[in-house]
Amino acid sequence: MAERGPLDGRVAIVTGAGRGIGRGEAIALATAGAKVVVNDVGVRADGHGAAEGPADEVVEFIRAQGGHAVASYESVADWEGATRVVDTAVEQFGRLDILVNNAGIVRQHKIEDVTEEDFELTIDVNLKGTFAMCRSAIPVLRQYGGGRIVNTCSNQWAAPIGNPEYAASKGGVVSLTYELAWELNTDGITVNAIAPFALTRMTEDAKQRDAALVASGAMSERRLKAKEARADAGMVAPIVVYLASDAAADVTGCVFRAGGGKIGIYSHPVETRTIFRDEQNGPWSYDELVDLLPRTVLATGSKAPHIL
Repeated sequence: MAERGPLDGRVAIVTGAGRGIGRGEAIALATAGAKVVVNDVGVRADGHGAAEGPADEVVEFIRAQGGHAVASYESVADWEGATRVVDTAVEQFGRLDILVNNAGIVRQHKIEDVTEEDFELTIDVNLKGTFAMCRSAIPVLRQYGGGRIVNTCSNQWAAPIGNPEYAASKGGVVSLTYELAWELNTDGITVNAIAPFALTRMTEDAKQRDAALVASGAMSERRLKAKEARADAGMVAPIVVYLASDAAADVTGCVFRAGGGKIGIYSHPVETRTIFRDEQNGPWSYDELVDLLPRTVLATGSKAPHIL
């Protein structure tokens, strides 16, 4: 690890840091000089099971490189567990400066196949877990003069492909990011989100789709290998290091698309077309809307951009 880096002296928490994207983020933050709490309950991609090994392995790797890290096995979906993760950072390293909410699970369903257990577990980990970690970390960040929060959403919030409970949970993370950026704007705490893409345990369906395309001749082996190279989970981490640093002190309330050498930014949802009516004239009539909406508000299209 570098003796002096952009995050030297900082303390970071990365949830879901035992594998994949979170692992890359934890290692990158440590390489940049941060002391890292590597949080991972060790579940499978669908949210079941538990193991201490994934978090321990990342801690051992960081320490072997000369960095500082400790493991946390708490579930972020547990309200009190989230507080214990934050307490670990303060007890082990004396402060907290950076929170990266990466922990998440995914299940693939059409809406009629989603069970109540599917829905509740996905919301608990992806949305409640992010909320609980922010709730516990923000007072501590304030105590130490400010900090950085980086949440993890998904392009399936912007372009869903068939897992509605997952898309709902990640859409909630986006809304939470926007709200907290506004709420904490005068506290020296920035709040941003990334929508990462990479080949991990959570994208096994993408691997299967690509394999089918190669088998059918619709995708060449060469293109598949190039795509896999661009989808290295470690390529998501640089934007997280940037957002955690002083260089991004004025960057807040933004959602980035990151991975495979690409960094993009989503636009904030705003009204693009509006019609007004004098309140004295009462509500719009059905016939008025049938006449006006296609010529005004819906003039550029009546479907979301990702619907062909």
